[in-house]
Amino acid sequence: MVETATFLAFWQIVYNRIITIKDNKYMKDVTIFSTPSCHFCHMAKDYFDEKGVKYTDYNVAENMEKRSEMIEMTGQLGVPVILIGTDAIIGFDKPKVDELLGL
Repeated sequence: MVETATFLAFWQIVYNRIITIKDNKYMKDVTIFSTPSCHFCHMAKDYFDEKGVKYTDYNVAENMEKRSEMIEMTGQLGVPVILIGTDAIIGFDKPKVDELLGL
């Protein structure tokens, strides 16, 4: 029979591993192309902050180079465009974000 201390030590290791993953050590790169007035952009960034997901935010209202990159990548003018790894999501599709990030 497994001793209680060994059992607890095992679950502490598992818990620490989960926290490490949640702290983005093993997460994909996340980029969001947004504008300051976009409600769905704010929702997406708030969601990332709530979940502890680190991301790079490009304001495509001011950054013409990133706006061109976003349009070339997706063919879309609408925001947000969320890039997770190499997968692009147009709009804030929370179930798809969760799927791609393993949340």
